[in-house]
Amino acid sequence: MTQTFFVTGTDTGVGKTLVAAGLLLAAGQRGLSTGAVKPIAAGCDEQGHNEDALMLQAAVNLGLSYRQVNPVALAPAIAPHIAAAQAGKQISATRLAGYCRGVMNAGADFVLLEGAGGWRVPLNQRETLADLAVQLQTPVVLVVAMRLGCINHALLTAEAIRHDGLPLAGWVANTCGESMSHYQENLDTLRSHLPAALLGEVPHLEVADPQQVAECLDLSALTG
Repeated sequence: MTQTFFVTGTDTGVGKTLVAAGLLLAAGQRGLSTGAVKPIAAGCDEQGHNEDALMLQAAVNLGLSYRQVNPVALAPAIAPHIAAAQAGKQISATRLAGYCRGVMNAGADFVLLEGAGGWRVPLNQRETLADLAVQLQTPVVLVVAMRLGCINHALLTAEAIRHDGLPLAGWVANTCGESMSHYQENLDTLRSHLPAALLGEVPHLEVADPQQVAECLDLSALTG
């Protein structure tokens, strides 16, 4: 049976993709077959490839094509709904859910769906990426950027996830900067307030290395 999780973050640039790739590698090391989808990505090269999607593609072991991993690739690195409007494309949660289900039904044991930015990033005038997770009814993994303001951002995001009727399956503390004042106190506060297991703490990495991230993670709360 395929286990699928939606990966979101407390904001954009919090390391969602790096953590997702680490989770995929950790699952693979447990002997699980893995797949991933970044259904919409804004910020692509001349070949129409997004670096985050390429990282996910490299981390899975199911042998997915780029277009399976990233079916909607938009050139400018701006909010997805604005990039889609500029390209004359209509994006809907239902359409993206169809792409995701294609990979979810491909036979992998462990599948990650990665959003763009935070939980409420718009897809169009009516929908956000949260609507995609709701349609697919996937538990959520939250990546928390360990920096000033993270407690408020994390608790508000967790509250929104619960409000949308989805379980928070786990969260990852990602140190985006070189240091954070009172890191341990902030971490302890998050652990006491977030209603899910801490899957791991990722230190600041000079070079993004999913394998190093994988070594920091414990998937027990996700995979049993």
